Amino acid sequence: MQTNVEDLGALERRLNVSVPQENIETEVETRLKHLARTAKLPGFRPGKVPLKIVMQQYGLQVRQEVIGDVLKKNFSEAVRENNLRVAGYPRFEPKTPAENASQFEFSATFEVYPDVVLRDVSDVQVEHPVVTVTPSDVDQTLEVLRKQRVQFEPEARPASMGDRISINYHGVIDGVEFEGGKADNFALVLGEGRLLKDFEEPLVGMIGGQSKTFEVTFPADYHGKEVAGKTATFEVQLNGVEAARLPEVDPEFARSLGVANGDVGEMRKEIQANLEREVSKRVKAKLKEQVMQALLDSTSIRAPKALVELELERLMQDARTDLASRGWSAKNMPLPEDVFQERAQRRVSLGLILGELVKIHNLHPKPEQVRAVVEDLAQSYENPAEVMKWHYSAPERLNEAESAVLENNVVVWVLEKVKVLDKVMTVDELMGRS
Repeated sequence: MQTNVEDLGALERRLNVSVPQENIETEVETRLKHLARTAKLPGFRPGKVPLKIVMQQYGLQVRQEVIGDVLKKNFSEAVRENNLRVAGYPRFEPKTPAENASQFEFSATFEVYPDVVLRDVSDVQVEHPVVTVTPSDVDQTLEVLRKQRVQFEPEARPASMGDRISINYHGVIDGVEFEGGKADNFALVLGEGRLLKDFEEPLVGMIGGQSKTFEVTFPADYHGKEVAGKTATFEVQLNGVEAARLPEVDPEFARSLGVANGDVGEMRKEIQANLEREVSKRVKAKLKEQVMQALLDSTSIRAPKALVELELERLMQDARTDLASRGWSAKNMPLPEDVFQERAQRRVSLGLILGELVKIHNLHPKPEQVRAVVEDLAQSYENPAEVMKWHYSAPERLNEAESAVLENNVVVWVLEKVKVLDKVMTVDELMGRS
């Protein structure tokens, strides 16, 4: 076998390989002879089919198989000999042989992994959120939980914000009906923002049985392009008003949240503990986000196109699966490939950077670290022991936990090198609610 490598620029390479044609012919003949011992053809007993007949019947298929195996085998050997780190899959191109050629020649075009040069990050500043869960935060969470359990009761009074109302409406634009402009017994909670503000506001103060006509101008960027920027006239009849009734914070409410003895004080402690766990997760996520961005900003790297394309397809497939699980058809909803392209580029670049850090500084996940992550995950299930057993019954199921540990090891290592500045924040600011 003879080889030579061409540098096509950036990360692309072409490997030219030459293999004696005699080797291919010998292998084809060997496989056909083996096939003749088991071939079953009409008119012949098994194993008694003449080699010439076997060659006529299976020769082309066997030759293609042999050439395919030769391509893979010799490419792998050439890659090892030339110490190449192949990224993605190669594109094979057999060359048309001259008559009576003694050599079988082919080329393989592919990309190689880039050299990752990690720069000093000692001047990078990372903000460490310092957050204390207060009684006010517990009160706010309680209000959210109460609203999630709201009940509505009929009221014989004018509608106000926060009420649930039932309406019939009919809209026209220039006297012509439009899609989505008509409905009966449509229920909405005033103030939730499900409908345009200019539609909801005229409904405030209406009473059951009352009708009203008013105009609404759709915003120019409205999602319904056929009505965007146009003015519609709506005729609305209010059928009924229901007032919101929030549950009292009492033992019954505590029991509905899983506190068996109904102790309100214990319920507040559990809410505080849950908030503190969520805060801890968010703080770690904020630190990780800053560390990963710092690594990207401080490292010059060119991600192989082949890896980016593979990651792009994986991300889009995940999105299609998620849409399907929600009852949507991906065929009817075009996916924004440019958005996924950016994410794929980022993920591949980060993967290469993390891989280099892990290799250089020995940040590989340790078995006890992986076990701790799996144990933490298992605690959220009814039978933690069974969940642990399930994860460890197949090594590939530990991949997610191993990846989490690896990333955490990198974050810890980077935080020891950068400048970490404490930043006092409220729970709302951490959660992005203010």
